[in-house]
Amino acid sequence: MSLLPKNLETLKRNAKKNIMPLLTPYLLKLRINTYAPYIGAGIKIEHINLDQGLCVVSMGLNSLNKNIVGTQFGGSLYSMVDPFYMLMLMHQLGSSYVVWDKSSQIEFIAPGNNKVTARMKIPSNEIKTIQELAKNGEPVFREYQVDIVDDQQKTIATVTKKLYIRLRKYSKSKDQNSRIENFED
Repeated sequence: MSLLPKNLETLKRNAKKNIMPLLTPYLLKLRINTYAPYIGAGIKIEHINLDQGLCVVSMGLNSLNKNIVGTQFGGSLYSMVDPFYMLMLMHQLGSSYVVWDKSSQIEFIAPGNNKVTARMKIPSNEIKTIQELAKNGEPVFREYQVDIVDDQQKTIATVTKKLYIRLRKYSKSKDQNSRIENFED
């Protein structure tokens, strides 16, 4: 019997345990930045730190994301922020919780005529608040608001996202899991 398969499994297990946590932020940023809809819209993650609940996303104005009047297309503005609160909460709460986007609203404030940026942050005490609210098994609904600003910090749009959060053992969505968690396999 060969020791090679056993040693390879051990090596793979050790790499996943010790190396992947170091590479994960870079691989996650690479994976999202190469997501076809984001490439087409010119959306780029500038910074992501799931442990700190922080994500900064930008989008330059180009021929692929201009609307009929030559400013930032509203759908692309919304796409900039769509997945990130859910992603950050899934990461910070862990596999004991189910997190879904429930609803969203975008308010267009001014035309976007140049590069725009959105800075999404989960407040440091938010995870403890959610855990406390969810401990009895009831669904928790939380709202987060993010401004999309231009190069001069002028607000172009404001997005409000409402998320559904529940302890997995009480949820009908027990099978929900993150494709991001599995990308290192």
